[in-house]
Amino acid sequence: MAKSWQGKAGSAFRAYKKEVVASRGVVASNHPMASAAGIEMLAMGGNAIDAAVAAAFALTVVEPMMVGIFGAGFVNFYNAETGDVINIDNYAVAPGAATPDMYEPISDSWPDYLETVDKKNRVGYLSVGVPGSLKCWCYIEEGYGKLGLEAAIQPAIRYTEGGFPASQYLVDIIADCRGALRRFPASLEVFLPGGAPPKAGQLIVQKDYAHTLRLIARHGSDALYNGEIGDIVASNMEANGGIITRDDLRSYQIKEREPIRGTYRGYEIASVGPTSAGGVCIIQMLNLLEGFDVAGLGFGTAASVHLIAEVMKIAFADRFKYMGDPDFTDIPISGLVSKEYAALRRQEIDMKHARGYHAGKPQAYSGESKNTTHLTVADEAGNVVAMTQTIHEAFGSKVVVPGTGMLLNDTMYIFDPHPGHANSIAPGKRMLSSMSPTIVMKDGRPFMALGTPGGTRIFGSVLQAIVNVIDHGMALQEAVEAPRAWTQGDTLSVEEGIAPAVREGLAAMGHRVEAVPKVAGGMNGVMFDQATGLIHGAACWRADGSPAGISGGPARPGLLDDVYRI
Repeated sequence: MAKSWQGKAGSAFRAYKKEVVASRGVVASNHPMASAAGIEMLAMGGNAIDAAVAAAFALTVVEPMMVGIFGAGFVNFYNAETGDVINIDNYAVAPGAATPDMYEPISDSWPDYLETVDKKNRVGYLSVGVPGSLKCWCYIEEGYGKLGLEAAIQPAIRYTEGGFPASQYLVDIIADCRGALRRFPASLEVFLPGGAPPKAGQLIVQKDYAHTLRLIARHGSDALYNGEIGDIVASNMEANGGIITRDDLRSYQIKEREPIRGTYRGYEIASVGPTSAGGVCIIQMLNLLEGFDVAGLGFGTAASVHLIAEVMKIAFADRFKYMGDPDFTDIPISGLVSKEYAALRRQEIDMKHARGYHAGKPQAYSGESKNTTHLTVADEAGNVVAMTQTIHEAFGSKVVVPGTGMLLNDTMYIFDPHPGHANSIAPGKRMLSSMSPTIVMKDGRPFMALGTPGGTRIFGSVLQAIVNVIDHGMALQEAVEAPRAWTQGDTLSVEEGIAPAVREGLAAMGHRVEAVPKVAGGMNGVMFDQATGLIHGAACWRADGSPAGISGGPARPGLLDDVYRI
């Protein structure tokens, strides 16, 4: 067990896992076998991109409930050779036949605002968006990797054919989703062998998925977007009331976007922009916090949790009003992330009482996006990859396409099912995400990179980890494991690690407090020790996350002497 952390008159906690420290590279992902796949690439002479792509493919096998090649996400990549931060948006889009009123909402208010009749936007073929994950992973491997796709995909293929032992975490999620998984024969066959969830430690073998991965190794992303796998998907969709067509797959495009940038107490923040709301909200909230003595409030105190809650509420009010697909919606990004706008909105915060907030008017400050996975990689050259990917809810749509072993996403659930809003459905539109793969820089060099699963709770959780390091002086392992809070304006959810006395203090301020087992999911990240050149990796207790590192290296040159000569 790692050392204890004692908050100032607040919440104490003990880190459950331990960090890894290495010199040549670190891979932090939400499964040890995925981290091992990434380390294998670094050991072969690959770079951070090779490791990230190998880990991502491996996660589709060993963490199938969270991520898949028929999924979506964002990549945030610091290129040490050029000094550029590169953002890739591979989020899903609505099929061409989608319409704003294709679902029937059951409520116009939270918490049931996104729910629809018969859960058609959550389970089954109508819940599936056109995917971007596979196209993105192949694109970054070809453009920035060193080893090539066939090498990067080999660990995943081994895990499908030889099987992998199911963790208790996976077994529990299968059990929770078994009712929906049973509706689809191929899903039942893979994840409920014999009609029941597997036992922890039982091998899960995925022969059909092995065949799919081998096709991808030979043909790249064309195997899905222009080839055999896509044909199977389109036929299966047509036979089961789905609306994704071959044309939808052929026309999908990933997008390189400008990173969202900000500063906080001398650190530079580089995160992802729309169609994720994550980066904008993180920088907006950091700007709000910068005017307060966060360190002086202490970690885990009623005052500090109250302040975090209030800035989240402001960010959510603006998010709902303004954030969507920038190809369909004018978003006042520069205003939302401006220090001046934060200074104005900061005046609305009452440090003694909880309150409600409406969207502001960031345009006046303008010069002109829950079950997911995350992985973070750093190599000895200084390249950093923060990569959040998803099929959205656990097991996505719950549909495995027969003959492919491939799970389909349920990203259509992320859209607002009510017409007329910034995130309402339109053909070819990207739904709004909260993903927040974030890189923190110091003096122009990477200092830390991190991210987490967790749906709308993602950016608030990443924010808290950044504050834990910069304001509270935590080590990375402590920062990702520390108790979290979350609200979007109604109930204030606090993890059970927040002390009961603190919860009582929050209730006295007017918050409607509920204690929950966890907020968001398994965060992981890397941190550079600029004094020693070592890389630290951490992953938290909320998932099967395991950082792995590689040190050592080749033999020192010039060792050959007469002893070895013939």
